[in-house]
Amino acid sequence: MSLRDKTIIVTGAGTGIGAACVERFTEEGARLVLIGRRAAPLQALASRCDGLALAGDAASSADWADFMPHIMARFGGVDGLVACAGGLGEGAAEVVDDVSWHQALQANLGTAFASARACLPALRESGGAMVLLASIAALAAGPEVCAYVTGKHALLGLMRSLAVDYGPQGVRVNAVCPGWVRTPMADAEMAPLMTRHGDSLEAAYRRVTADVPLRRPAEAHEIAAICRFLLSTESSIIHGAAIVADGGSSIVDVPTLAFSHL
Repeated sequence: MSLRDKTIIVTGAGTGIGAACVERFTEEGARLVLIGRRAAPLQALASRCDGLALAGDAASSADWADFMPHIMARFGGVDGLVACAGGLGEGAAEVVDDVSWHQALQANLGTAFASARACLPALRESGGAMVLLASIAALAAGPEVCAYVTGKHALLGLMRSLAVDYGPQGVRVNAVCPGWVRTPMADAEMAPLMTRHGDSLEAAYRRVTADVPLRRPAEAHEIAAICRFLLSTESSIIHGAAIVADGGSSIVDVPTLAFSHL
């Protein structure tokens, strides 16, 4: 039921949800492969979990062609993939230039596609599972994040396509859709609110979760726990699912919010 002695690849592993996944999986005795763009945080984390740190671009087929021989030589197979690599895609459609558009799609969709494609042969061999980190932006649109919303919506299409094609071959595929999660990236996103309202970081998080039923953001370890569940045999019948982990924000009837502030 645990991940003991399972080889798990985590992309975007250096910080945030990816790093929380590495820490959670290590506690269960998993063997970890940490992939990300920045070598220093990967190596620091890998040294604590006796993992394999591989610096590169998770959206690059060439980098994956280099990663996989190292992974197979060290561990002999792959049992799970958590595709956490992602990024922002700010701006409404009229202000997003071609370069920014393609960069956002690569960060939020291309990384998951290239990671899944590279890992599928090994996951098919092991009967493994993969988890793609999406967002509630995969279910609804926020203001002026056109490329991000588009990439995350497309990520669910990728998950479903993988689930249909590779489920019959024994590979389970699911996605997680978090709302606000306390991470360095989310902290940075609070900056405009902090400037506009004179908020502290804590006050900014309270502001963005004021209409969320649980009234708080998630912690990275809470999302890591869901990823752990989806990789384990405890979730053996869950396949092709988008697990929403947003404190209830997506169930709120937005047109009635005015009445809650009377």
